[in-house]
Amino acid sequence: MKILIADDEALSRRLLEKTLDRAGYEVIAVENGKQALEQLCKPNGPRLALLDWIMPELDGPGVCRAVRTRTEQPYAYMVLLTSKGSKEETVLGLESGADDYLTKPFNAEELRARLRVGERILLLEDRLVEARENMRFRATHDQLTSLLNRGAVMDLLVRELHRSHREQKSTAILLGDVDHFKRVNDTLGHVVGDEVLIEIAGRLLKSVRSYDFVGRYGGEEFLVVLSNCNPSYAPGRAEEIRKSISNRPMQTAKGPLTLTMSFGVLLSSEWGQKPVEELLHEVDIALYEAKAAGRDCLRMAQPGAKVEAPHEMMPQAVRRRR
Repeated sequence: MKILIADDEALSRRLLEKTLDRAGYEVIAVENGKQALEQLCKPNGPRLALLDWIMPELDGPGVCRAVRTRTEQPYAYMVLLTSKGSKEETVLGLESGADDYLTKPFNAEELRARLRVGERILLLEDRLVEARENMRFRATHDQLTSLLNRGAVMDLLVRELHRSHREQKSTAILLGDVDHFKRVNDTLGHVVGDEVLIEIAGRLLKSVRSYDFVGRYGGEEFLVVLSNCNPSYAPGRAEEIRKSISNRPMQTAKGPLTLTMSFGVLLSSEWGQKPVEELLHEVDIALYEAKAAGRDCLRMAQPGAKVEAPHEMMPQAVRRRR
């Protein structure tokens, strides 16, 4: 584990470095507070630090205060070293953001024991952060495919539509549905069906740019949002995404399986500032038209276009598009 020593006294710094090196630490030694702050604020900087109270440029408590203001950094466990031992000094040091306090001269065994306490605290902090991130991921991602779930992708879509309207850009919304997916579940089983959905999710992600996003809209439906998408290029992009599903078989536990998807596509620049629910309704109608046209194709949502059978009037079995 990396540990920082910040001490302007060369002899004290070398003795500390030798002690900690023998204890198995990767030691970084600096001679003033400014250098210490720079090291602690690096992306992969040390998370254990021994800081002398009195140093040039910036003293130990000053380093602690500066580090604690950088909330985006991983937590650093900082121990102040000083020849002063009054209660007032101890309180001042701890209130500056230090985690512990050692008075010089100190016992090497005591130092190592206190650092082990620091390591346990950092391990606990890492576990708490990991647990928090796991909870956040589960709250915003689909459990099966690891794509954004419906709520998360809808939130991002709303933000993207506001941004594109503000910047007078166009966002392409693609709603895709796996053709004849019910047949896969009925004939090959739900395990194979899950394999198919996972593979489709991976192919969709690979077919878009890093700043586009893909979500599982529900069942075998997927929502793809292409940011800053030139309207003249949108149909071609959508075709490439469609072909990424049908261009090669999917490997499953029951053997290779060739599947296709149908897509409805909508360009936000053609619809003005309409509510997201209305835009999704229109792209859903375009998807129904693609299904009605024979599947494995896409249809563009056209403002003012009429659909022979309004979506809300379709029988439930038809609306589910299986």
